[in-house]
Amino acid sequence: MAPGPMSWALLSPPPAALSFLLLLWAGASRGQPCPGRCICQNVAPTLTMLCAKTGLLFVPPAIDRRVVELRLTDNFIAAVRRRDFANMTSLVHLTLSRNTIGQVAAGAFADLRALRALHLDSNRLAEVRGDQLRGLGNLRHLILGNNQIRRVESAAFDAFLSTVEDLDLSYNNLEALPWEAVGQMVNLNTLTLDHNLIDHIAEGTFVQLHKLVRLDMTSNRLHKLPPDGLFLRSQGSGPKPPTPLTVSFGGNPLHCNCELLWLRRLTREDDLETCATPEHLTDRYFWSIPEEEFLCEPPLITRQAGGRALVVEGQAVSLRCRAVGDPEPVVHWVAPDGRLLGNSSRTRVRGDGTLDVTITTLRDSGIFTCIASNAAGEATAPVEVCVVPLPLMAPPPAAPPPLTEPGSSDIATPGRPGANDSAAERRLVAAELTSSSVLIRWPAQRPVPGIRMYQVQYNSSADDSLVYRHMALAALGPELGAEAPEGPRDPVSALGKLAAQKEVTALALVFQ
Repeated sequence: MAPGPMSWALLSPPPAALSFLLLLWAGASRGQPCPGRCICQNVAPTLTMLCAKTGLLFVPPAIDRRVVELRLTDNFIAAVRRRDFANMTSLVHLTLSRNTIGQVAAGAFADLRALRALHLDSNRLAEVRGDQLRGLGNLRHLILGNNQIRRVESAAFDAFLSTVEDLDLSYNNLEALPWEAVGQMVNLNTLTLDHNLIDHIAEGTFVQLHKLVRLDMTSNRLHKLPPDGLFLRSQGSGPKPPTPLTVSFGGNPLHCNCELLWLRRLTREDDLETCATPEHLTDRYFWSIPEEEFLCEPPLITRQAGGRALVVEGQAVSLRCRAVGDPEPVVHWVAPDGRLLGNSSRTRVRGDGTLDVTITTLRDSGIFTCIASNAAGEATAPVEVCVVPLPLMAPPPAAPPPLTEPGSSDIATPGRPGANDSAAERRLVAAELTSSSVLIRWPAQRPVPGIRMYQVQYNSSADDSLVYRHMALAALGPELGAEAPEGPRDPVSALGKLAAQKEVTALALVFQ
């Protein structure tokens, strides 16, 4: 029996609902089927896939590669594999929050050229490597909070340094960051680093971050904060109107001295920054302390080398200089000729301010000056060094006749022109030359009584200074091929070989 008008009205859907169902059916027919327990919405031109709380153990392989927004939150995904998001060139928003992800394969996001937001928060990531985020050239928001991240490689953010606007690394185990990379994020608006273990911020990190409006470093281990041009602009000291900036450093063991005046001037009565030291300011809020109580103390040199140090040419000497102050002073040394000394082939400045000259030369004679400086001033202390020239030994009575062809050096190197065979046999020969070692040979002579030490002299390529190396015969073994022990803190170690007549005829020098 044909249906009547009333039954037809009950069986037929409304025209608007019919057109919507046809649109969904047409969209599904053109793409891949929606993964089980997921919700797929294909409203042209956007394809959205929601797979939250579906018990997923891995990224479903049946995802339509044309998807624009993909949410895989609140699942049990443990790893992101290389092909999970391959060819998803239209994906703009990817959420992987609240999973158990501990591994991300190299290049896992390499095809996501259009991605703007990546959420990986509340997972189990322990590090961020440079190859994991490769290819994200359009990324604006990177959310990595609430993981177990202890290390971020210096190249991890290279793909999106100029595009990222929001970086969240809060609630991790970070002790340091690649601050040089952070300083290049010129479009950064929000930097969230609270609840980590960070104890240092590189000076000048925020100079170029003109668009930064929020910096949160609450609950870290910062004792001091370097002054920065960004913070000065926030105080309205420049000709342009101040950029709105919110900074949070509460929960850090801050040392309140004159270096933190800039932060004191930024704080308001609702801010939570407090002082950990000095003792008389402990637990007091910044905003409650007058500016004149943020004090520094100039350096005071408390320990230095004696007024005069006597050393034999070629030997080592150490000059001590220690200072106290608030903030802790930095110690520098100035040579007798006015040069500022640093670490080189002959000199080294230790962390405690001690200057080590490993091999002295005659030009080291004079006044060395220790300079201790901090934000409150500087202090100096002179130390005189007297280098005693090495004595020249008189030739023995039975010494061989002088060379027929005297030159600027007694060392003959392979291929050196102008030396005949008979003369070369009686001369020193530098053989087996490398960038870090040389073997010096000379013909065996009749034993010369009274010789206790050999001296080797060479030029340092680092600073073109003349360097001496002494080798005592007592340090050499009595048999052929015996090795001499390494000298104390000497940058050059030598191996001595004795001939059958117990005469030294070769020295192998290794330049460390």
